[in-house]
Amino acid sequence: MANVSVYNMEGKEVGKMDLNDAVFGVKINEHLVHMAVVQTLANKRQGTQKAKTRSEVSGGGRKPWRQKGTGHARQGSIRAPQWKGGGVVFAPVPRDYSFKLNKKEKRAALKSVLTSRVQENKFIVLDELKLDEIKTKKFKEIMNNLKVEKAMVVIGEADQNVIRSAKNLPKISTAVVENINVYDILKGDTLVITKDAVAKIEEVYA
Repeated sequence: MANVSVYNMEGKEVGKMDLNDAVFGVKINEHLVHMAVVQTLANKRQGTQKAKTRSEVSGGGRKPWRQKGTGHARQGSIRAPQWKGGGVVFAPVPRDYSFKLNKKEKRAALKSVLTSRVQENKFIVLDELKLDEIKTKKFKEIMNNLKVEKAMVVIGEADQNVIRSAKNLPKISTAVVENINVYDILKGDTLVITKDAVAKIEEVYA
């Protein structure tokens, strides 16, 4: 069972905490982690790209010249792909890029990435994270106390003071336990998480 330090908002160690090996000590499955990242990025794609094929481009209703006797190669339409202003050969059409992962695969990928953060010492537990007002400067100060530049901050409850204070920091993202995913955790480099968020994750995923 992994044992990690617990810090306060001043960056001082205030205790220790045992992590559940069923969530934070599993065998890392890199393939599932990769699939979870690909799924997240695929689901974000709009899929609205569109170009016209030769049947959709306007014009070109008659042959540009007769079939024989001109010295030119035979042509059937000025909207064929080889003509300027013609259609695109295999034109992209709107499509849905999203795909599904099984629930067990998603859970295994999330556990793998949480375990990797613990093993790489990029896992910081806070005893609490509370702000009296929306203040980016104060939030930045907390991150500096923890010696963190780029991080994913996970909280137990949707605290708007915390979420909105972090919004203007380009290298910091926030999420509540229900919304965490593999891609955001990996993108955030260091995982900063509150004690109550750890308890919730262990309750849901153990």
